Amino acid sequence: MTQPRGARHDREGHCLYAYRAMVTFRALGPFEAISDGETLDLGGQRQQAVLARLLVAGGRAVPVSVLIDELWPGEPPAQALSTIQGYVSRLRRALEPNRAPREEAGVLVSAPPGYALRAAVEDVDSWCFEHLVKSDHEGPAATLERMETALALWRGPALAGFQELAWAQAEATRLDELRLLAVERRADAALRLGRTGPMIPDLEAHASAHPLREEAWRLLALALYRAGRQGDALGALRRAREALRDELGLDLGPTLQRLEQDILVQAEHLDAPDPAVGGSSIGASEVAPSTPSAPSVPEGAAARAAALRVLIADDQALVRTGLKVILDSEPGLDLVGEAENGEQAIALVQSVRPDVVLMDIQMPRLDGLAAARRILAAEAPPKVIMMTTFGTDENLYAALRAGVSGFVLKTSAPEQLIAAIRAAVAGDALLDPAVTTHLIAAFAGRRDPAAPEGLSDSDIDLIKLVARGFTNRQIAMTLAVPEQEVADEVTALLRGLGLVDRAQLVVLAYERGLVSPGSPGA
Repeated sequence: MTQPRGARHDREGHCLYAYRAMVTFRALGPFEAISDGETLDLGGQRQQAVLARLLVAGGRAVPVSVLIDELWPGEPPAQALSTIQGYVSRLRRALEPNRAPREEAGVLVSAPPGYALRAAVEDVDSWCFEHLVKSDHEGPAATLERMETALALWRGPALAGFQELAWAQAEATRLDELRLLAVERRADAALRLGRTGPMIPDLEAHASAHPLREEAWRLLALALYRAGRQGDALGALRRAREALRDELGLDLGPTLQRLEQDILVQAEHLDAPDPAVGGSSIGASEVAPSTPSAPSVPEGAAARAAALRVLIADDQALVRTGLKVILDSEPGLDLVGEAENGEQAIALVQSVRPDVVLMDIQMPRLDGLAAARRILAAEAPPKVIMMTTFGTDENLYAALRAGVSGFVLKTSAPEQLIAAIRAAVAGDALLDPAVTTHLIAAFAGRRDPAAPEGLSDSDIDLIKLVARGFTNRQIAMTLAVPEQEVADEVTALLRGLGLVDRAQLVVLAYERGLVSPGSPGA
């Protein structure tokens, strides 16, 4: 996508804000489109919903059939198709009033089998917000600046006005979860820079409004301690314990328990950093002096080396507990550690060398996608399976490109999570069926039917079967060949194409047009 003239970036190319763009879109509050400083008339609510749904798709095509189903849940009218076409025509006139009659639209474009919104990241507040929050940051000063810029984009509840539509509710919830992460990352960066006092009121309100977020309580307790309020810091942790016990029947997580003990003994590493240093040396050691060994490692795990070694990384205690119950009930799987953020996950991978990492895609301090990239870039990395709460997570494509071996919903049945772990280790990984359709939608209207050079027809046939979700056993049955022969050919394909694993083969198939969204079985 082209960048608008006048867009301001930092030295790494991350967007800060944009001005003088032809049309800008605002979804972090009441939905609006603005041109030359004036709010455009987008018509009635359902017509606006067409544009909002395309914005939620992040620039990818949305089939007309999906628009119809999602704008009229239940029973769409008989003339739904022509109504959608009328909405699109009127929206195009509003967005590009000076476009010539036969000139191709440049904003709301046709992308068979549907439509797509073409805009730069800087032109859409929700896209720019997400980009800022998920970018890797060099240090606390850069993180603080970007989180403040990101949070300043909010004007109210996301996609206000479309709450009755399920897709808008899901996107609003996802964006609000990112907003909470941004609040915590801003506070964490401020504390690393020694700016304690101003953050206490905001953290108090944040922890009180979201009492099950352990990171919120950690930041509040640390800020209170550094402000010379040791008793209040311990009181905050007591309130956290009461909230977790009352709501979930759980005790504090390992990080908060260590923080409580450190406050009681007035551990030196909790002291505020020297502002002249800029907090650059303060990291996960604020909570635990020895970061790699800080996250918990269950006793006796080393004695069961024959089993698959699994590491859980999720910032929510309830999710970690549920996953532990699932792993404990399955023979041949050992939990070798649990981390509460991306930094701890990286440290634990280095120290306990798991076979598989179950990684939440959104976590404080360092999100799961950034942590996965670093883990997979190391020598002989474990398999990484990303977890998300929402099947519409926009990170799906980026996660697969990074080399993860699977992408599952946290709400998946226990047997599906177990199957994902075993499939990943066997090199037979793919996607949760509930999110596969979102990968397919990402490539709608983007076919480039050019197979990589050097592939035979049988190679292409094999790639197509893999992309359609077939396991090695299913492929062997389909082609009437031994299963081991299929496994060997898939391994040879991956090596020849320079791919990490099977999931990246799926991405290649869609990118090159070997499989299209309408293909049977896709």
